[in-house]
Amino acid sequence: MFDKSPKKSYTDLLGKTNRLVEGTTIRGDISSQADFRLDGNLDGNFQSTGKIVIGPAGSVTGDIICRNADIEGTFEGKIQVIEILNVKSKAHIYGEVICGKLSVEPGAEFSASCVMKPQIKNLPPHERKEEKA
Repeated sequence: MFDKSPKKSYTDLLGKTNRLVEGTTIRGDISSQADFRLDGNLDGNFQSTGKIVIGPAGSVTGDIICRNADIEGTFEGKIQVIEILNVKSKAHIYGEVICGKLSVEPGAEFSASCVMKPQIKNLPPHERKEEKA
């Protein structure tokens, strides 16, 4: 009858998604607990316990470590995805890919070495604990 659960914050209600809009460039590293949509440019590393979406206008030059990823823009570097990496038809991927599962749409440019592993060993320490549980 009475809901005694704590009230969710505004970001909890929105699904905790961060966004970097088109026309914005960040030089440096990003670390986030939440999902992230990138339509701008990142020249640096990205790490998240959630999902990254690189939109059609987005680009990343650096390393990415995350749980899931959808790439429609350009990525150059090393990407480690624990679960599923979705490469869309307009995507351009250059470098090294380590993922649990890989989906590549026809038309995508995929010029990368690729290793598919059910469980990635090079996770940050806090991620390894969650995987064992």
